[in-house]
Amino acid sequence: MTERAFDVLGVGQNSLDHVCTLDGLPAFAGKAAMQGYARLPGGQVATALLACTRLGLRTRYVGRVGDDEAAAVVLAPLRAAGVDVDAVQRVPGASTQLAVILVDRASGERTVLWYRDPRLRLQPEDVPAGLVEAARLLHLDGGDPESTARAAERARRAGIPVLLDADAPGAGIEKLLAHVDFPIVSRGFAETFSGTGSVRDGLDRLLGLGARLAVVTLGADGALARDGRSEIESAGFRVTPRDTTGAGDVFHAAFAWALLRGLDAERMLRMANAAAALACLAPGAQGGLPTRSELEAFLARHEPGPWRDPDAPRRKP
Repeated sequence: MTERAFDVLGVGQNSLDHVCTLDGLPAFAGKAAMQGYARLPGGQVATALLACTRLGLRTRYVGRVGDDEAAAVVLAPLRAAGVDVDAVQRVPGASTQLAVILVDRASGERTVLWYRDPRLRLQPEDVPAGLVEAARLLHLDGGDPESTARAAERARRAGIPVLLDADAPGAGIEKLLAHVDFPIVSRGFAETFSGTGSVRDGLDRLLGLGARLAVVTLGADGALARDGRSEIESAGFRVTPRDTTGAGDVFHAAFAWALLRGLDAERMLRMANAAAALACLAPGAQGGLPTRSELEAFLARHEPGPWRDPDAPRRKP
């Protein structure tokens, strides 16, 4: 087996998050006092890589930031944790991606408003073949699918598994998905991508594009996966969330960690659900990233909640 220089290469977005805690969202055109405010680093791939590092993996990050003060804030926790950020580009005149995250204090659920400077868009040449081939796993988001498809294609040719975090279908996503082994998508993505509104139909369409295992995350309800032969139902762990921001990113990180350990699909999903639950216990995308020992201790003490079928008719409020 080829010895790789690091475990996970992550290519995609980072963000400076303005986390605003509220007692419920105000009515349209209304006003509301914030109960808390914090400026915290985040972003899909940046957070996932930091979580991978906390779990003991060697990681490297490819992305773009602006030439503003926010760039230093976003990259600081990655550098401090040992994530290799030498391939990150600072774009002159651009502003680092930002998000305004509205967190409901009672439920921990969040609404995200984000802005990404167009100059931060990744180009195919930003991900050299040498970087891809030096990793044991490639992790991508759906931000620049037309540019990252080449990296995914290189990884698959080299026998390197490709993991994708996708929130919503968009231009170029099918070209990227054709080279993804493990698409892990949101419920909204699966329902829209299916064309029928069915989560399972969405998973089947992902399998039809070449996925080895297609996964949909269901928030507190856990995850559902299909591999073409069987279906894996994985219930979520019930916790009292403080902030659900970043839970999906941590799910991806724990899935990657479990995959590289050679675990089967059922155990990978269980690990990922547990890590996502732990991530909800602290504010911000990166506040609750578990270590390996913390994750294993949580799994030893907790059992997942009841399974809820995502395609079952939903009760009206």
